[in-house]
Amino acid sequence: MNRIILLGRLVRDPEVKVTSTQKTYCTFTLAVDRPFIAKSGQREADFIPIQTWNKTAEICGNSLSKGQRLLVEGRLQIRSYDGKDGKKHYTTEVIANRVEFIERKEKNAQTANTAPKQGFESMGQDVTQQFNEEIPF
Repeated sequence: MNRIILLGRLVRDPEVKVTSTQKTYCTFTLAVDRPFIAKSGQREADFIPIQTWNKTAEICGNSLSKGQRLLVEGRLQIRSYDGKDGKKHYTTEVIANRVEFIERKEKNAQTANTAPKQGFESMGQDVTQQFNEEIPF
C-alpha cells in the first residue's frame, strides 16, 4: 500500500502548467513540521514537493496562496532521470489525489494581520459588551 497524508503550510504560491497532451498539473511545496524539537530548541520542518493533476490542479492553482494550511492525501512517487551531467538523478514527490483547505484564503491585508481565533473564541459573536447590568446568577 502506498498512501501518504500530510498537514502543512504552502511555502510559495502554486504553479500551474499544461503538458503537451493538454493535461493540467499544479506543483507546490508543503512545509510539514517534524514531530520533535531539535537540540537548538527550534522546530524543524520537511519541505515536500506536491503535484496535483486535472481538475484538482486547476482548483489548487486558483484557490491557494503562500502560507495557507493544507491537508494532502496521495501517494509517494520516486522517479529517476538522466541529468545534463550524464548522471542518473532521483526525485521524490507526493502525487496528491485529495487536497483539503484547512484555512480560508485571506480577503485583505487587514484580516491577514489579525491572529486567528481558536476554540470557543471562533464561534459566534461577543454580546457581553451590549449589557451594562450584572448577570443575576
